[in-house]
Amino acid sequence: MFMHPDQFLTQANARHRELVAEGDRGRLLASARKALRARRARQAAPVRGQPAGTLASCEPSVAVPAR
Repeated sequence: MFMHPDQFLTQANARHRELVAEGDRGRLLASARKALRARRARQAAPVRGQPAGTLASCEPSVAVPAR
């Protein structure tokens, strides 16, 4: 059975809108995950060997030569 051209165009447009909405959801989820990872990284424990406060370190800092 043949479809009416207007019906075919309506279905194609609906499918296109679905694909665009799916892409938008994916981008939204990706940006939310990225923000969550950034928030967790800020809350992570400080890296050992780097000053964590305002007190001076007792260990002398040594410059590492560039490679």
